[in-house]
Amino acid sequence: MDILILGGAGQVGTELWALDWGEGVRLHAPTRDELDISDEAAVARAFAAHSYAAVVNTAAYTAVDKAESEVAAAWRLNALAPAYLAAATRAAGIPLLQVSTDYVFDGSKPGAYEPDDPINPRSVYGASKAAGELAVRTGNPRHVILRTAWVVSPHRANFVKTMLRLSAERERLSVVEDQHGSPTSAADLAAALRIVTLRLVSDAQAPTGTFHCVNAGATTWCGFARAIVAGAAHRGGRQVPVDGIPTSAYPTPARRPANSQLSTASLRAAYGLTMRPWEDALADILDRLIGPAAADDDTMKGVRS
Repeated sequence: MDILILGGAGQVGTELWALDWGEGVRLHAPTRDELDISDEAAVARAFAAHSYAAVVNTAAYTAVDKAESEVAAAWRLNALAPAYLAAATRAAGIPLLQVSTDYVFDGSKPGAYEPDDPINPRSVYGASKAAGELAVRTGNPRHVILRTAWVVSPHRANFVKTMLRLSAERERLSVVEDQHGSPTSAADLAAALRIVTLRLVSDAQAPTGTFHCVNAGATTWCGFARAIVAGAAHRGGRQVPVDGIPTSAYPTPARRPANSQLSTASLRAAYGLTMRPWEDALADILDRLIGPAAADDDTMKGVRS
């Protein structure tokens, strides 16, 4: 069984490679130079040359602020590429898994978003990802779209690694405290993708559609930063104060959703997946980046926000 992984060098792609997929499963993760999925002819050639059992697309233009000035580049990778993949996978009769984002919502809803809530992206990145969802949804009926948010890991650039670097360099930090969401481990998202992919391959009646996949619980960026700094301090790092600031004090080219909370109830009902708390996922990431915490670690107590 051959499975095509796109975006294999990213946070989620790296974790997909690290998983045990079972006997007989072979992963293929071509680089962008080997397969440019924003090139329709290149996608067609790839599928003509090889037979796959499923495609997992984690590739995306994720430079959220840069997308505001590089509109065409964002739409090529986030919208056109999924359209090409949907057409190719439908023609091949195989399922397509597409990773999407909380940015398809405007963040104005109180509480967690459900997969069927109306979308209203407020940025180029969010609009291009919403278009990619539509391309997949209409292009291949055997699809699963997994929306996620605030993805972190020991790999590539992400919020955890940025906070660790800044807490080592500065005497105090200032982080936005009026945006709410669920930090998500790339490893946990990858594990969910593996389960869903293998189910889709083995069961023609497996549930399809749009689901949400984030770690359990919610916090703010400031609350997340405080948990990162506290966890690092218990592993020998510096304990520095983290001050909360409003979004208005940290303007960015792209508008962020004030509320990025995503309900995972439908994913649990369809695939039996229960996501663990984000605090536990963070502890694992810090263990991998820094080392184990002290045996009497109570770092996470009292820092959930």
